[in-house]
Amino acid sequence: MENLQIQITISPELYIKNPESTELGRKIISTSIEMIDELGFESFTFRKLGVKIGSNESSVYRYFESKHALLVYLISWYWSWIEYKLVFTNSNISSPLVKLSNAIQILTEEITQDNAFSFVNEELLNRIIIAESSKAYHTKDIDAENEKGYYKTYKRVVKRISDVVLEVNPKFEFPHMLVSTVIEGAHHQRYFSKHLPSLTDVEKGKNNIVRFYTSLVSKTIK
Repeated sequence: MENLQIQITISPELYIKNPESTELGRKIISTSIEMIDELGFESFTFRKLGVKIGSNESSVYRYFESKHALLVYLISWYWSWIEYKLVFTNSNISSPLVKLSNAIQILTEEITQDNAFSFVNEELLNRIIIAESSKAYHTKDIDAENEKGYYKTYKRVVKRISDVVLEVNPKFEFPHMLVSTVIEGAHHQRYFSKHLPSLTDVEKGKNNIVRFYTSLVSKTIK
């Protein structure tokens, strides 16, 4: 994937001006990822971002109406990137079992930076997804935002893998519940492994999170 230059398309509902269309916009994205990872979402502000990129706070508002909208954009970008990885990895695979195994690997593995996207550090973005993404949809406006399609990329990833689960076992009753549980659970385990290690069984060099969820899915859908 390192030699590919892939364009990830994000719904215009999520921004005022497409940040990928300008150098400033791309700088806003890359720097906001670094700052949210460093400061946390609550302490991150457009004013601080403006100072960091050497621009006015108002210039950031030309791209996003609020920092909540920016967070939703970053989440959508992340899940679009995961979807691209799923499609790329399984494009020539016919076996549903292999496709499902690949999908679980992608959902649960430790993320490293993808050089196909020069302005996004996926490793830092993954840490934001793990620590901050629930703040995007645990809001009073979730239903209205869902109607606008704010979370469609995440839902599309869940559906894509749920369809593979049903290829493996067409009679399985709970494919969406299983896949979303794997995603959120793996994120919790990554977080616990860094901050609350007694709540998990992660061991260095053993890739236990991937192994656990691969085993869990396999046993659950039999």
